[in-house]
Amino acid sequence: MPADGLVSQMRRGALEYCVLALIRETPRYAFELIEALGRTGMLTTEGTLYPLLSRLRRDGLVKTDWRESTDGPPRRYYELTTEGRRALTAFKNEWTSFRGAVDGILQEGKKP
Repeated sequence: MPADGLVSQMRRGALEYCVLALIRETPRYAFELIEALGRTGMLTTEGTLYPLLSRLRRDGLVKTDWRESTDGPPRRYYELTTEGRRALTAFKNEWTSFRGAVDGILQEGKKP
């Protein structure tokens, strides 16, 4: 598998949890999420983000509300539900362990 395909797969696997983390403290609307993800290198587009946000909402991990905007039409803001917080915490715990295991294996001369 080419490296760009591998990176794309890794991003897809972590993207929903990155979105949950971005709205952990402050509700955000979709364009804010796209900008924040872009700044971190987790590049994404509207075509990727909107279906993901819809799925997160259907799964009960986020809730939404419409808010007026001074710059145009109302915006849909996303925020974590209690279940979303649980899912994010579980992912963080697993990610830390997984990342440590992979880092240990990838370091030269280090035995798992």
